[in-house]
Amino acid sequence: MIEIENVRKSFGQLEVLKGINLTVNKGEVVTIIGGSGSGKSTLLTCINGLEPIDSGRIRIDGTEVHAKSTDLNKLRRKVGIVFQQWNAFPHLTVLENVMLAPRKVLGISRQQAEEMAVKQLTHVGLAEKLSVYPTRMSGGQQQRMAIARALAMSPEYMLFDEVTSALDPMLVGEVLDTLKMLAEEGMTMICVTHEMAFARDVSDRVAYFHQGVMAEIGKPEQIFGAPQHPETQKFLASVR
Repeated sequence: MIEIENVRKSFGQLEVLKGINLTVNKGEVVTIIGGSGSGKSTLLTCINGLEPIDSGRIRIDGTEVHAKSTDLNKLRRKVGIVFQQWNAFPHLTVLENVMLAPRKVLGISRQQAEEMAVKQLTHVGLAEKLSVYPTRMSGGQQQRMAIARALAMSPEYMLFDEVTSALDPMLVGEVLDTLKMLAEEGMTMICVTHEMAFARDVSDRVAYFHQGVMAEIGKPEQIFGAPQHPETQKFLASVR
């Protein structure tokens, strides 16, 4: 379980998270929607420990992420994160890119890492691309490679930060299909997304963020069918 209690975060004078409370249970898919600058992506980097928080607590399976005693590198093995940009190493093949973290971080053998990488690349539909270099693939394929790279660490939780926003619209579907597959398999996921149809179809709950506050959270049918907060209503009217 991921537990977020009264989390606040500022960059200089700008407070971007204003007391966020959220619990995500094992096997649950929570999507976060909202306008730019509402704090959605910052929350993900705080959950993963990539950004410090000013106050509050974030716990993953009872371990406090921002406690001084916490081994963040060890904790991050549980929590995969995929960003808008896939940040592949261009001089390595797709297979080598996915093998790298298991070998360096987990310390497993080359053979084990290769087996894991092949498994996850096959899982996301890239079995034919093992020996290809990332620059020879489409943006959608590169993003699926980034997902395979995160999955190769055998995480228990996955965080997705607007993973389709940098893609050509024609390529969005193949990445969303991969996320849907993971959801159907029971992966615990927090997804920041601008794709409203995805949020409606795949989520157990949808949270709407506005100016650093979680203004509303509920089942997709409630959020999209009968939003209660005026800002949620205004936002959804603007994106439909």
